[in-house]
Amino acid sequence: MRILCTNDDGIHAPGLKIVEQIARELSDDVWIVAPELDQSGVSHSLSLNDPLRLRDVGPRHFAVRGTPTDCIIMGARHILGDKRPDVVLSGVNKGRNVAEDVVYSGTIAGALEGTILGLPSFALSQEFSMETRDRPLWDTALKFGPEILRKVIDAGVPKNTVINVNFPACAPEQVAGVRVTRQGTRNLGFLKVDQRRDGRGNPYFWIGFDRATVLDTPAEGTDLAALGANYVSVTPLKLDRTDEIFSTALADLLT
Repeated sequence: MRILCTNDDGIHAPGLKIVEQIARELSDDVWIVAPELDQSGVSHSLSLNDPLRLRDVGPRHFAVRGTPTDCIIMGARHILGDKRPDVVLSGVNKGRNVAEDVVYSGTIAGALEGTILGLPSFALSQEFSMETRDRPLWDTALKFGPEILRKVIDAGVPKNTVINVNFPACAPEQVAGVRVTRQGTRNLGFLKVDQRRDGRGNPYFWIGFDRATVLDTPAEGTDLAALGANYVSVTPLKLDRTDEIFSTALADLLT
């Protein structure tokens, strides 16, 4: 089994080493193609107006000056040659990718691009708490990741579906189990604009996250609820985003 790995935190991110270790539990044919720089929050962007610079970092390790989407395309269409990958792994992201994160996440996008190419694809993220922000508990992803991937790969991933796996911010022995979940939702105030001033008094802005939303009680069965209860969250996400119910209503209205 040939496995192609990427991430959105960059070629030197600690989580990339973790996803490689997870991949090597499944196969010895592992390839790493990751962004040269941090691409967190770039979503499914594709570089069309800038050239892609490719750097050989080591045996089967490559850095691309582009997005996670660019990396999967470069890996599957160029670097790996005639033998395409069998599986795509994206991560392990530092921080969870749940709820609305899936819209913004470069980690999710890397896996989605693998799905578009017709490959079983997984996004892997390690949640952290305020206490573990600087030292995420990677051992949790290492312990539970390989078995989850092995079972899902053996069962088969449906076409146009990406598997989003989030590991809770606790030690492996504190994990309550694994739950198959649906995508949750936060309240509408989770994004905020932080205004500051530079040394010359000119304003500048950071887009950030309102930590108060963590206090919300998430709906049962969601990715947010699973992580809150120390479960590994496994969410199948569809590439087809058509709202079938509203599509029927629109057809009655407009045709």
